[in-house]
Amino acid sequence: MTTALRETRIGADEWIRCPGCGHLAYGKRFVRDLGVCPGCGRHSRLTAAQRIGQLLDEDSATPVPVPATVEDPLGFADLKPYPERARAARTSTGMSCGVLVARGTIGGHPVVLAAMDFRFLGGSLGVAEGEAIVVAAETALAERRPLIVVTASGGARMQEGALALMQMATTGNAYAALDRAGILTVTVVTDPTYGGVAASFASLGDVVVAEPGARMGFAGRRVIEQTIKERLPEDFQTAEHLLAHGMVDDVQPRANLRSYLTRLLAVTGGTPDGWAEGRPDIVARDPGRLPRHAAWDVVRLAREAGRPTVTDHLAHLLDGFVELRGDRAGTDCPAVLTGVGLLDGLPVAVAGHHKGHTTHELVAHHFGMASPAGFRKAARLFRLAGKLGLPLLTLVDTPGAHPGVHAEETGQAAAIADNLRLMSSLDVPIVTVVTGEGGSGGALALAVADEVLIAANGTYSVISPEGCAAILWRDAAAAPRAAEALGVDAVSLLRHGIVDGVVPEPGGGAHRDPQAASELLLDAVTGAFAGQLRGDPRTRLRDRAERLRRIGRPR
Repeated sequence: MTTALRETRIGADEWIRCPGCGHLAYGKRFVRDLGVCPGCGRHSRLTAAQRIGQLLDEDSATPVPVPATVEDPLGFADLKPYPERARAARTSTGMSCGVLVARGTIGGHPVVLAAMDFRFLGGSLGVAEGEAIVVAAETALAERRPLIVVTASGGARMQEGALALMQMATTGNAYAALDRAGILTVTVVTDPTYGGVAASFASLGDVVVAEPGARMGFAGRRVIEQTIKERLPEDFQTAEHLLAHGMVDDVQPRANLRSYLTRLLAVTGGTPDGWAEGRPDIVARDPGRLPRHAAWDVVRLAREAGRPTVTDHLAHLLDGFVELRGDRAGTDCPAVLTGVGLLDGLPVAVAGHHKGHTTHELVAHHFGMASPAGFRKAARLFRLAGKLGLPLLTLVDTPGAHPGVHAEETGQAAAIADNLRLMSSLDVPIVTVVTGEGGSGGALALAVADEVLIAANGTYSVISPEGCAAILWRDAAAAPRAAEALGVDAVSLLRHGIVDGVVPEPGGGAHRDPQAASELLLDAVTGAFAGQLRGDPRTRLRDRAERLRRIGRPR
């Protein structure tokens, strides 16, 4: 490892006092804890070399050289000439600029890692730093390695004027090339990450994970308070505040970052050789060979509080699940769960309606009724699946899209429509399973697929039986009659080609044996993906469109 990448000690003093809580930490323990206060959990700043040493596998780091750039483009001087400030930063840090770039492995997975160092002129983004990020991106592109960037910055460098500003666009252009090539990008947000860095590559990662307490934003707290003449909440712009508002995917303590990144890298790889071979198909596809139950009885079973939810199913279906949160527009809708994981070794992207069992859980998750933010959160995952070539699984269980003034004001109809178009255009295999209720457009927004399955006691309809009865019979008590007329049950749906197959359930319904229901779902989903992976990917979009066109045609 070169001098620039050599890890330095986090703290050399025998005892270190935390500036946050005043706790006295024994120096050696502080080093072992990666600079995290054992009293309050405050994460102290690390150098770029320490970040590389913390995240990359031991002895795997090799430096990526970055070409020299112009040093003082404007001849800038404030209280000191800019060249003097830059020389002092180089001397004190041993770095040529505020970013170190290295290639290496994390958990055995090859990556390119770029780490910013706040000691170098406040981690500000200048021409040299922009060049370093671009070189990291170009190296990732050339070697087809995921790019991980650890951010720490006060913003664009004033002493370089508009040249520094242009680095936001330059780095954005480099990320666009990675998007086109299907290369995973990850941002690790550390404290602080502001201004031009937050408004460029820090926010462009496919996955954005933050350390606890890390602050990120475009304008700083003091600037905002002075501008609007208001006191901001204490947690404003912190990682936890960003997570609640859908701006980051997760908050992970420093000690967990390596394992988090290892899981993420493992579940975004390619299809294992031979995965599609020998997968049985347990799905019933002939409506004539299935017993048909009264539609209203099926409706009641679909709504059983004990039916396995998306989280119950995923606990059985996936290994190494990494949840991805937020719509990146201010909200993390609790009615939709998204993430990536391994389906019996196959990397997949998953989105599903999130209900719950108890009254408290149902209320917390809006009864599985997605807001526009929920559909946009799902759309983020759909685009990631398309970029990385991940097969997409969606699990539908919702009474419908969330009704209300806020949902309408924030674009409920447009969000649903966008998802229908987006899913229609993805060139990866898509399998949908209606595991419970399939209510109207709120269900369909997650259900444009190559293969649509339904649980034996699932339902799918344009409207709830109660709603239909109230409108057409003008009597909500006519709901059983409406359910029958609507043909909401699995056998009727299969007969009309709305679904392609029926997934068996344990006797009496999935709520009787949730684990067995999940095992049956696992077999059905792996069989469906095996069929899709054996198919011709060149005709996938055409076949998906033809599947929809066949619905309603004479048989």
